[in-house]
Amino acid sequence: MENNELDFVNIPVSENYSEENIKHLEWNEHIRTRPGMYIGKAGDGSAHDDGIYILLKEIIDNCIDEYVMGFGKSIEISIAEGTVKVRDYGRGIPLGSLRSCVGQMNTGGKYDSKAFKKSVGLNGVGTKAVNATSSHFRAQAYRDGKTKYVEYSKGVILTESEIFDTDQKNGTEITFTPDKEVFGNYHYIMEYVEEMIWNYAFLNSGLAIYVNGQKYQAKNGLYDLLMRKIGGKEETCAYPIIHIKEGDFECAFTHSNLTSNEEYFSFANGQYNPLGGTHLNVFREAIAKTIREFYNKDYEISDIRSSLVAAISIKVMNPEYEGQTKTKFSSTLMEPDGMTIRAYITDIIKRHFDKFLHINSEVAEALMRKILQNEKERKGMANIKKLAKESAKKVSLNNKKLRECRIHYNTNHEKRLETTLFITEGDSASGSITKSRDAQTQAVFSLRGKPLNCLGLTKKVVYENEEFNLLQAALNIDESIENLRYNNIVIATDADVDGMHIRLLMLIFFLQFYPDVVRDGHLYILQTPLFRVRNKKQTIYCYSDEERINAIKSLGAHPEITRFKGLGEISPDEFSHFIGPNIRLEPIILRHDSSIFELLKFYMGGKNPPERQKYIIDNLRIEDDTNIDSLELIG
Repeated sequence: MENNELDFVNIPVSENYSEENIKHLEWNEHIRTRPGMYIGKAGDGSAHDDGIYILLKEIIDNCIDEYVMGFGKSIEISIAEGTVKVRDYGRGIPLGSLRSCVGQMNTGGKYDSKAFKKSVGLNGVGTKAVNATSSHFRAQAYRDGKTKYVEYSKGVILTESEIFDTDQKNGTEITFTPDKEVFGNYHYIMEYVEEMIWNYAFLNSGLAIYVNGQKYQAKNGLYDLLMRKIGGKEETCAYPIIHIKEGDFECAFTHSNLTSNEEYFSFANGQYNPLGGTHLNVFREAIAKTIREFYNKDYEISDIRSSLVAAISIKVMNPEYEGQTKTKFSSTLMEPDGMTIRAYITDIIKRHFDKFLHINSEVAEALMRKILQNEKERKGMANIKKLAKESAKKVSLNNKKLRECRIHYNTNHEKRLETTLFITEGDSASGSITKSRDAQTQAVFSLRGKPLNCLGLTKKVVYENEEFNLLQAALNIDESIENLRYNNIVIATDADVDGMHIRLLMLIFFLQFYPDVVRDGHLYILQTPLFRVRNKKQTIYCYSDEERINAIKSLGAHPEITRFKGLGEISPDEFSHFIGPNIRLEPIILRHDSSIFELLKFYMGGKNPPERQKYIIDNLRIEDDTNIDSLELIG
């Protein structure tokens, strides 16, 4: 038998296989059984791509489609106690089809290109996925003085009203509460929501979006988006942002002075595509081609793209994506039987960018200096990088710092999203985690102490510093973040001053050299208990003083209280509770409304300016544990 043939003879077959084994799932049951097919992953809201944010996105997408078609200039959103309400002022779902549009698969108005010419998606699934995975779901449509509503629970119809009169403006209101059976004890992190809303505002100039009363609106499209991403200061760029807009394509780009990494924000039909796609690939090629032709120089592609920061947006007919969550754009044509996306974008970039460089000689000179600087840095690091890689290869088979796991993020394994690397402080902590971890999906990297403060240093230090070199080799992110081996990178340090210092030093490392790791939501802080409160019947782990006091009250008089001063003091048996299904992770969120590097410079810069001295003096606190025992016995 050939190796690629299936050996049906040896496949175990159930003797009882019959019609009884064939099961039919209703549409809502299928979504709830296989939520990953519709909303990516469930999650509890700790990660930016968790399901509760996808639910919100699916509803907003429908509102945006109305705005794009010229109906409704504002969207109102409220999020309170886990319940979300979204109101648009578009045309409103046709009242007679309301139940079908929100509760019947493959039903919607976007199959007709006349009604929605360039919508986010065409498959009629999104709202139904929200309905099926919500403990309560309510949809109400308003059209021409008439209204109707339907209510569901977990996709099962509860109430369908008659059509009745209203004085409300046309539009649709959706209210939903994500189901804890699917998402666990979830919570919305408003920074994630805010970032999503800003993207919608930048892509739809003039649209006003209100979230809990806060207004989000942009006037200059992707130019405003890129300004926000770079901290709102043009001095962080090698030259002023170049903004191109024509027809169904828009882009804004510059070269950063803060990082050598490429950074892209790509959108298709208003949908953020964190994994890029055909439009981004064409854009990168077109930029490099135009620069080479303008200067008549055969520059290395890497020298052109190094530190390039760009935002792009395209709108096409019948958009295609890889997966329901639309993280990667895959269309190749602007419209059926129409121009290719490659030809469309290349032509626009060539004409506008080339003309801009001819007119703006200062920008052309600044761009050339940046490319030559990138070339110099690349050549200067070539030997160092080569030696570092050879050194990393030698220790990769016997890397005492790394306790490897079997499954990795850069594979197609069904558990790839669970892959985690714990970065620990010292051998004692790493020993406890290693003994209690899931060796399938959880790896451990042990720091020998406080790592180097790399603020303001070049990437050369990554290859010269053994610890940094081994860490980036373990993560496999030297060439591209697409090769990342772990979905979750968790800094696990003691909750004391030294532990906080190490956390900050590791944050500087990632923000300085691998900001995409932070930006794409891969970096976390492990929350571990500060106290253990127990009696003979029950044990409660407490993560704060408030939790400790409540635990003492609930367990009664004279419980046993243990304070964990470090991770090494927690036994492996206990540690398994803290890194298992109920793990508490605090995500590192990169905000763009403040300069992160200026903030880090203030706290971690080599000099000690008067402002920092004053800040330290004004914020000194004294911790007094002398009365902790008496406090614990109160009540």
